[in-house]
Amino acid sequence: MAIRTASAAGSRPRFTGRAAMLALVLCSLIAALAYPTRQFIAQRADIAAQRAAAEQARARVEELRREKARWQDPAYVRTQARERLHYAMPGETPYVSVDPSAGQRSSDASAPTRGGARQPWYASVWDSVDTADRAVSAPPRP
Repeated sequence: MAIRTASAAGSRPRFTGRAAMLALVLCSLIAALAYPTRQFIAQRADIAAQRAAAEQARARVEELRREKARWQDPAYVRTQARERLHYAMPGETPYVSVDPSAGQRSSDASAPTRGGARQPWYASVWDSVDTADRAVSAPPRP
């Protein structure tokens, strides 16, 4: 039996051909599995987003079913016609009160937007081109 000494064990190279091959195989596996793993994670996120969208769609369908059921009730339809369209039953006299100051406030707020909305945008662009052309074509004064 041979007894190894500390100097013999220390002279052995740490990075052998087997270790290099093992490192190469591990790097190849990591590189080969990186793209499928990324795709798997992205697909899982897409599935979660689709499930959330499906749940929202189910909730919207249920809300629309409840609204449809309300519109099947004649009393609800009558109430909505009175509120939205100002309908009145035969023999009733409908009154609509109008606040005169509300009309003045809304017309004052929309006055600046009406001035620019009189003509389309392309007409104002063409007018500005005409104005610039007239300014250039005028003869210079001595």
